[in-house]
Amino acid sequence: MIAAVPLSLPARIEAILYLKGKPLSLAEIAEIAGVNREEAELGLLTLMADYAHRDTALEIRQEGRSYGLQLRESLGDLVQNLLPLDLSTAALRTLATIALKKRILQSELVDLRGSGAYDHIKELVAQNFIERKRQSEGRSYWLSLTDKFHRTFAINSTEQQSKQQPGQQSGQPGARRQRPKAAEAPLDPGRDPVAPGPAGG
Repeated sequence: MIAAVPLSLPARIEAILYLKGKPLSLAEIAEIAGVNREEAELGLLTLMADYAHRDTALEIRQEGRSYGLQLRESLGDLVQNLLPLDLSTAALRTLATIALKKRILQSELVDLRGSGAYDHIKELVAQNFIERKRQSEGRSYWLSLTDKFHRTFAINSTEQQSKQQPGQQSGQPGARRQRPKAAEAPLDPGRDPVAPGPAGG
């Protein structure tokens, strides 16, 4: 049996930002990753520099003293075409977390997404995108996807494909493929982009 290769610190920070689905301070990242503040800062800088050179839909964005993993702003039109417009962005993030897990305990989801997930769950249940059933043993609830979820996203995917014009398909005359935007410049190594946190943080 092949032993699992331990993840690097930048990869662990990437996973933390993805699962939390909201901006985190450097102190929070360090606590969850189980490292000190200086190690977390170095891992975060490495991850940010890596993303700056990736041709990817995601980016690490700094908001004040917090950092989050999210879609690039240039993909806003695509998101609006693919996702239901009657759900809040926060609820969509929570729905994406449930979709990745297929079935998840409400208590586990709240651990991942924070206490605001309770409101997201109510919104998603009201829109009939998820169903909520109490555990047979335990005090939490099982959350799972509904038929409406699968129908909605299957329809959106089909509609997106149908919008593609014949002349836009690969190999046809006049077809043009949009060139990816140039990667953002790497961070200036002489400047510390991480704002100092409050004392004792």
